[in-house]
Amino acid sequence: MSREDSAIGAAPPALAPLIGREAELSALARALDAVERERSTRTVTLVGPPGIGKSRLVREFLERRRQGSAALRVTSGSTGDMASAYGVFTRLLRARFGLSDGMDKDAARAEVRSQVAHVMGDRKVGDVIYFLGQFIGLAFGDSPLTRAVQDDPAQADLIRRAVLKAFLEADAVHGPLCLIFEDLHAAHDDSLALLRYLIEYLTGPVLIVCAARPELLTRQDDWGKVGDRRHVLLELTPLGEAAAAEMARALLAPCAPRGSDDVVIIDVVDVVDVADVADGVDGVDVKRPESQFQPGVPAELVEAACSFANGNPALLEQMVRICHEQGVIEELSPDSAGGPRWRVHLGKLSTARLPMTVEDAVNVRLAALDHDGRQLLEQAATIGPVFWSGALFVLGRAGSQAPDLWGEEQSDKDLDRINAALRSLCDRGYLRKQSESSFAGSDEYVFVHAKEREALQKRMSAAAQRRYHHAIAEWLEQQVAVRASEELLAELATHRERIGDAVRAGLSLLDAGDVARGRYSNAKAAEYYARGLSLLGDAHVARRIDALHDYGDVLQLAGRIDDALAAFREMLTLAYRLDNRRKGGAAHNRIGRLYRDSGSLDEAGKHLTTALRLFEGARDERGIASTIDDIGKLHWLRGEYQEALKWLRDALARRERMGDRRSIALSLNNLGLALQDSGEFKQALNTFERSLAIRREISDLLGVVMSLNNLGMIAQDQRDHRHALELFEEALEVARQVGDRNRTALILTNIGGTLYRSGDPDEAVRVLQQAEELCDELGDRLGLAEARRALGKAYMLRGDLEKARDSISRAVDLFASVRSKVHLGIALRTLGEITAAGGWGSAHTKSARAYFARSVSIFEETGNELELARTFQAYARFLTTDRSFVANMAARREAVAMNEKAEAIFARLKVTSVRLEDEPTLPTGPPGQSVPTKSSVSASPGRSPAPEEPSFPNPGRASTSS
Repeated sequence: MSREDSAIGAAPPALAPLIGREAELSALARALDAVERERSTRTVTLVGPPGIGKSRLVREFLERRRQGSAALRVTSGSTGDMASAYGVFTRLLRARFGLSDGMDKDAARAEVRSQVAHVMGDRKVGDVIYFLGQFIGLAFGDSPLTRAVQDDPAQADLIRRAVLKAFLEADAVHGPLCLIFEDLHAAHDDSLALLRYLIEYLTGPVLIVCAARPELLTRQDDWGKVGDRRHVLLELTPLGEAAAAEMARALLAPCAPRGSDDVVIIDVVDVVDVADVADGVDGVDVKRPESQFQPGVPAELVEAACSFANGNPALLEQMVRICHEQGVIEELSPDSAGGPRWRVHLGKLSTARLPMTVEDAVNVRLAALDHDGRQLLEQAATIGPVFWSGALFVLGRAGSQAPDLWGEEQSDKDLDRINAALRSLCDRGYLRKQSESSFAGSDEYVFVHAKEREALQKRMSAAAQRRYHHAIAEWLEQQVAVRASEELLAELATHRERIGDAVRAGLSLLDAGDVARGRYSNAKAAEYYARGLSLLGDAHVARRIDALHDYGDVLQLAGRIDDALAAFREMLTLAYRLDNRRKGGAAHNRIGRLYRDSGSLDEAGKHLTTALRLFEGARDERGIASTIDDIGKLHWLRGEYQEALKWLRDALARRERMGDRRSIALSLNNLGLALQDSGEFKQALNTFERSLAIRREISDLLGVVMSLNNLGMIAQDQRDHRHALELFEEALEVARQVGDRNRTALILTNIGGTLYRSGDPDEAVRVLQQAEELCDELGDRLGLAEARRALGKAYMLRGDLEKARDSISRAVDLFASVRSKVHLGIALRTLGEITAAGGWGSAHTKSARAYFARSVSIFEETGNELELARTFQAYARFLTTDRSFVANMAARREAVAMNEKAEAIFARLKVTSVRLEDEPTLPTGPPGQSVPTKSSVSASPGRSPAPEEPSFPNPGRASTSS
């Protein structure tokens, strides 16, 4: 049984058959049949409370299918009690590669490389082992691909999961796989997101079996819908009365006679076998009537067990164990076949302290411990749900004086004593030894049930706990493996915090955040950074500066813009106090980007200009190039294309001198956008194609998606809708290949825009509804608003004004909620046009004017001339075509003035499309170096067709990354 399925303690040897689960076994069998017959992936999720038998069900199923599916290879992974971001995959892959406890790192790397080469052939083994190694804690050398994504945690994470998917699919070619994921209710969100991706997109003969408590469905209420028809969710309920009684009788079978010469006598005093009667056992009346001789399991025991367990198989097993410990059942010598024989003392049943609740069972179990056993478990409970024999060895010596001569014999004796005690506690069901350990030379154990550990902790004095925590922290501190493990660093921080050492606890948590961020576990990293910075207080300013940058980075990736801004501002303050210009430049740069992305262009310009000045003072060439590129993008957003081209070309030249191909491709992409919007379509096309070629060469898959998207926007500008759709479809295929659902939603939105521009609003609605659903599922409010804005246009073009009104109204609300001024201004313009078209009935004039006026005000406030010109154009069209203004000369003069302003802008500018991409800027090493980071930019306003065709902007939103 798994840790959680054993409920309160390990059961006696499994004697009972699996009972009452035939329907679930059949569902698993059907799924495996489909895997083998159709060579396609299937998933079965088993959900039920602790002890209900999830792991037993899986084990029984695999045992039954072993002969019929001899080629099926089974690999298991469990979240474990110290769940790292990808803990369940760590255990799964280590088991897959056969990496043993304490295995030499070089030997482990050689084994992984050999097996991956066998599975993948010559398909970029170096890339595969690099990314798989991050799951299992093994570092491999980098490659052109891995170097290309080192500065982009989000892209690296997407590529890593695509690599894992490709490896599993290639592995399944050699024979069907069964992947078992246990304890998923305790898995980190990053693990669940990766597993969802595999359930949805994995192909080939793979059976995925998931087991979890009901909390999983509370955390992810749509879990059963992932993978659609390829996924079956089974909820395991308690056994019925008849099935529970049958299982109880099977568990108590050693109490029953098994042959003609083996008869059990039951009375109110004792139950013995006939051999003991013949020997004259005290208290047994051998002359009683034959009716007192019972041929089966005592009904009283069955009833007591069933009453306590309430249909839970693990609790039935636990009740049998407690009957042993309370003397109701006595172990006898084995029978002639070696099977167990038990004597039942029914007279003790009424006086025994049998549990009525799970809490009672815990107390009964702990009361059965002797002093040494209880002390050892108390020490283990202080370490945590997972603990190590080496730590217990150190705890046993806490406060001791060294002998005059420290001999190996004493150490061996102490270790043997501890190991013997641990084996005994495992045999009695308190603990379970793990198959592998985090520390070489030290065995790893877990508590079978958390409630026993919690009860032990409550019984300890505060002084004893503090003494134990101090010794454990010192032991962990000297273990080399701790530095590379986020969960072990967090464990170390916990012990330091509990002895009052907040500063060192904070430093450990910041280290844990760095490890998690290095593994692209951004949500987990944010948790560690927040706790670590809080504990650190005002100490270690230099360390806090770096942590604040990384914290702001992962917050921005999570869409927590206000929190990210606060982190970067605090970073700026600390850098200012130390006169650290390079870090101050990085802080100003990130603040500038955040303002730019929210539409506050003037504020963005102030911070980016300051960042450039600070980087120049620090002679940080990479920071200078990145900030120059950012300033070029700012001019681009303002529609100042000639100025943008000057800055962007400067950034490109600097990056070419540095030789960073990924940054070169990024600059080419940004330069292409400015050329495109300057009307230089031929140069833009050439520049995009150069960027795409580099990105293909270095396997920058997300860059490939965006380059294809931008080429599609050029085709759309040139009214070549067929070619635009071809490019978008290719981009969509790559986005789905790497599992980037955000970019998938973006491309779907752009496809929808192309469809309604090409005169197919019905198909546009269908595609845009897919984008809307995906963005809603992802929680991407900005993308959702873009999709709904495009839906408003598509509905309007097919004459469905009521749905058009509803879609654009909801888009406006979303844009307002995310405080994106540029998007809100565009949405209000669209709302004005739908209102003018009759979306609100005939009494629409006043509302339409109000929407247009608010849009104008927003773009004047933000200094976005391009979008201001578009709004002037749409507003003027309304004033000249609406029947309410036919005889209104003032309105006509107002329209003429607006058109003149718009034409003045359009005389030097053309419309725009996709937001440019960002480059990381924070240097932490020597001058000229910087740490990997990512800037995730919120969506920019979409592209419009050429100004002579006034219409709604096409949602060309892109969440870009460096």
